[in-house]
Amino acid sequence: MNRIYNFNDYPTKKKTYGGANGNKLSIIIDNELYMLKLPQHATKNEGLSYANSSISEYLGSNIFKMLGMNTQDTLLGTFTYHNVERVSVACKDFEKNGFILKDFASVKNQIIDSNSNGYGTELNDILETIEKQGLMDPVELSNHFWNMFVIDALIGNWDRHNGNWGFLYNQELDSIKLAPIYDCGSCLFPQLDNKSIEGILKDKQKFNARIYDFPTSAIMFNNKRINYYEFISSHSYKACDDTLKRIAGKINIEKINELINSVNYISENHKEFLKKIIRARKDIIINKNLQ
Repeated sequence: MNRIYNFNDYPTKKKTYGGANGNKLSIIIDNELYMLKLPQHATKNEGLSYANSSISEYLGSNIFKMLGMNTQDTLLGTFTYHNVERVSVACKDFEKNGFILKDFASVKNQIIDSNSNGYGTELNDILETIEKQGLMDPVELSNHFWNMFVIDALIGNWDRHNGNWGFLYNQELDSIKLAPIYDCGSCLFPQLDNKSIEGILKDKQKFNARIYDFPTSAIMFNNKRINYYEFISSHSYKACDDTLKRIAGKINIEKINELINSVNYISENHKEFLKKIIRARKDIIINKNLQ
C-alpha cells in the first residue's frame, strides 16, 4: 500500500491557484511545494458526498507517467475541514526557476487569423494552431497533443480542454517548453458511488455504454463533442493512427492493476470496476483499431 498522508500535518504557503475544479491550497511536503486539491461535492450523484476526483487525478496522472509522458507528481491523502475528512490529492507545483504555466489557449490566441478564440476546442482549429504557432517544433507539439488524446481515450477523460494543458514560459530567458501533464481529475468516472458501480458490473449494457458511448472528449469535431470510440475507429487522422501504435505497446495492464490495487481509499468493487473498464477500453478503443 502507498504511504498514507494526512495533509493537515503540513505547513501552508500563500501561493494561490486558479481553475474551477474544487478548492485548492498550497502546502509544503518534504521541502517541495504542492497544490492540494480538495474534492468537489458530487453534483451529478446525490448518493456520493464528494466526487472521487482525487482518486481520478492520482490514477490518471500515474497512468500517463507509466506511458512515458512527463506528468505532474501526485500524492493521495486526507484533509479534514470542519470535522469532515475528505480524500484529497496533492499535485507537485512545477512552476520553478522562473518558469510559469501558460495554457494552450494563450498560445492559440496568438494565431491572428484563427476562426475561434483560445478556448474554442474544434479539432481542426486546434491542429491549425499547432501547425502555425512558432513557439516550438510543430511535430513535437502535434505528437504531444495526440499522445494526450489517445491516453485520455484510454482513461475516459471528458475534460481535456485548451485551458488544462500547455507550456512553461520563462520571461527572463524568453524560453518555452511543454508543461507536465496535469489536471486528470475528470477521468475514470469520478462521480460513481459504490451502489452505481455494483449495478454497472452486473449489467453488460451499462458497462459497454461506458466504452462505446461516453464519456466523450471535450474536443469538438463538426461542433459535436468527440466520441472516442467512433472517432478513433474512423481512422480519419493518420497522426491519431500513428499514436495508437506508439501508445498501445506501452500499456501494461498488470502494472495498471497494481497501481489501482495500491489505492487505500476505494472499495474492492471500485477497484474491480476500474481494472475492467481500463482493460475493456484498451481492447476495444485502442487495440482493435491498430493498423
